[in-house]
Amino acid sequence: MGRTNLILIGMPASGKSTVGVILAKVIGYDFIDTDILIQRKTGKRLAQIIADDGVEGFLEIENRVNASVEADHCVIATGGSAVYGEEAMRHFKEIGHIMYLKVSYAAIEKRLGNMKKRGVALREGQTLRDLYEERTALYEKYADTVIEEQGDAEDVVVRILNRISGREP
Repeated sequence: MGRTNLILIGMPASGKSTVGVILAKVIGYDFIDTDILIQRKTGKRLAQIIADDGVEGFLEIENRVNASVEADHCVIATGGSAVYGEEAMRHFKEIGHIMYLKVSYAAIEKRLGNMKKRGVALREGQTLRDLYEERTALYEKYADTVIEEQGDAEDVVVRILNRISGREP
């Protein structure tokens, strides 16, 4: 199978799913949203899994589901917390090229509505700023490529296409 997939990582509301769908259409790949896979496998919304099993329980489920993704020539949009799963990230490295959609804290704060409803894995007492700083280090650790997000989803897709075709460093 090899590294035939493009895997998008980044904060919640960074545009992974939106960009992923457009990118998949443009390059003729299938699209997988791992949050939807998790919901399908558990029969629950992400927020419900967190409410029932706690953040740690959710992260275990997410890691297990992500580590079992079988894909070829797909764009895979991960949940923002996917980087906490070492097995999953090792698996993603084996099956694809990991691209970090990097968005400023101010933009994430503005875009992110109700974090509980959205199913953001936020630990007790953790602020959005804490989460942003903790995860940014992990996104940078696992990323093969960092895409500084500027403009709308189409602009981000163009930047990704330029990067993978070698037209942009």
